Amino acid sequence: MALTFTSCDIREGENIPAAFTCDGNGESPELNWTGQPGPGQSFVLIMHDPDAPKGDFSHWLLWDIPGEAQNLPKGLKVHSIGVSGRNSYGTLDYGGPCPPPGHDPHRYYFTLYALDIPSLDLPEGSRRAEVEAAMQGHILEQTTLIARYGRKKG
Repeated sequence: MALTFTSCDIREGENIPAAFTCDGNGESPELNWTGQPGPGQSFVLIMHDPDAPKGDFSHWLLWDIPGEAQNLPKGLKVHSIGVSGRNSYGTLDYGGPCPPPGHDPHRYYFTLYALDIPSLDLPEGSRRAEVEAAMQGHILEQTTLIARYGRKKG
């Protein structure tokens, strides 16, 4: 299947533009992929920050993305595609990077999973641990885009 993941807005290993963070308007970036798993299958997207001071921080959880989908548009609204989970901010939408000022830049992992099932059968607002548990044994392939963001002190 060769799942590949790209973005017009975020580049692998580079800094995330401020527009997609708490220092900008905090809208979600456009994400694109190839290597669809096929009919009756689906995708899961998890964005997280493993460098957060209080432990791994979930910024975006989205599952039951149709297997025919090829992208998520910039500024994606809740309920427009898939099912949204509750991020570490406590909301259902994309939560842009917002590391503490003065920290070294944090890494942000955007991981897309292709699944062999059409639905995780989880309710909206489920947490990351529940999503990860539900997709175990169903992952066909995964790909990750890693970018960085840091905020200057003062």
